[in-house]
Amino acid sequence: MSQRTKIAGWIAVGALAGALTTVSLQTVARGTMAPLPLEELQQLAAVFGMIKSDYVEPVDEKKLITDAISGMVSSLDPHSQYFDKKSFKEFREGTTGKFVGVGIEITQEDGLIRVVSPIEGSPADRAGLKPGDLITRVDEAAVRGMSLNEAVKRMRGEPGTKVLLTILRRDENRTFPVTIVREEIRTQSVKAKVVEPGYAWLRLSQFQERTVEDFVTRLEDIYKREPHLKGLVLDLRNDPGGLLDAAVAISAAFLPEGVTVVSTNGQIEESKSVYKARPEDYLRRRGADPLKRLPVALKSVPLVVLVNEGSASASEIVAGALQDHKRATIMGSQTFGKGSVQTVRPLGPDTALKITTARYYTPNGHTIQAKGIVPDIMIDDTAEGSPFAVLRMREADLDKHLSGGEAEKKDPAAEKEREAALKRLEEESRKPASERRPPEYGSSKDFPLQQALLQLKGQPVKVSKTLVERKDEPKTE
Repeated sequence: MSQRTKIAGWIAVGALAGALTTVSLQTVARGTMAPLPLEELQQLAAVFGMIKSDYVEPVDEKKLITDAISGMVSSLDPHSQYFDKKSFKEFREGTTGKFVGVGIEITQEDGLIRVVSPIEGSPADRAGLKPGDLITRVDEAAVRGMSLNEAVKRMRGEPGTKVLLTILRRDENRTFPVTIVREEIRTQSVKAKVVEPGYAWLRLSQFQERTVEDFVTRLEDIYKREPHLKGLVLDLRNDPGGLLDAAVAISAAFLPEGVTVVSTNGQIEESKSVYKARPEDYLRRRGADPLKRLPVALKSVPLVVLVNEGSASASEIVAGALQDHKRATIMGSQTFGKGSVQTVRPLGPDTALKITTARYYTPNGHTIQAKGIVPDIMIDDTAEGSPFAVLRMREADLDKHLSGGEAEKKDPAAEKEREAALKRLEEESRKPASERRPPEYGSSKDFPLQQALLQLKGQPVKVSKTLVERKDEPKTE
């Protein structure tokens, strides 16, 4: 691996954003430039001049330029972005696993901001925010029409300062204000436990700087308790991604040394890379390899990987590598499909451009972009099924999404399925909140986990009768 820091999935600090990205940070800009379209640039200069001289009130020249850059970049795909001074600082902080904010994972829904999940123990969690809550206002600003990045910025701030969120809770048919005091959030990306004698569960919620070290430590603890481990469940559900080197390392922990984990391909030569299960491709700096502390038995322990529509980017890389090398059984539902690479190039000391430069491919050459990883065994969210799976947002649903490089196919039944699911959701919303709260991951009521354990034991699994592979649909321009 080069000395560049590669990142696969970004955490919009202050509110772990649902915008999923894969990037590589570069310390210098590329020296080559394409020929400039002079006529079009003259038009741009003319518009700038007219706005400067004729607009109803004075305008800030720097803001005009940065807004023009932002608009040009955002028109490309959902993951390319211009970073101003503040957002670039926030981005660079985002993979450390600590940030100042309210502590929620968010995404966009119908022009509003939806809470995917509050971080355990965070100010948002203590304030009682729940998955599915809709944020309609941040302080006095309405969020309808606001970008996800702008909403994140408004929820960030200095430790000890307050932010007022207006919450729409549809299941209770009420809107109410919540005042939250910002604080430094420290996320724990690895959880693990022995779920029953001989079988363990290990969950990765993100791929951060300390993920590999924490992953090794948790496994050391498991093997102390269960030296003859019979099976392991690697839980990547709702893992939005993170550092690519961490994803390569997690894959390498289970795979033979030197095999391919993931490859990239793009227009420029530096976008054509292959990452293998070897220290030089996952160690970010010189030093001891933490994977050397793992027992040799981990390379052959029976393994199930749990994924769902929220598994994206780095988590898809891990699932794809373990699936292609037949090292694990992938169970759950089709993943998000975030398989493009963004490269961050500085434009100055404090600003940068994040631009899509390549696609990711699994070891067998399958594209991840707009398709995702299709599980070996489709498993529902609950014993009753996955009635709302068709409503979940995936990469292929995003405006201007990059295609997977293959022919895109339209599923004519998709819209009818969505309409039926919306009706079921409306009926579900009438039930008491206690009946609709999903079981905690890793608990005895976690249906996919229980099916994974049955698979490890060689016992019959309740395979989904409704989940099917979802094809990529035409891009929305």
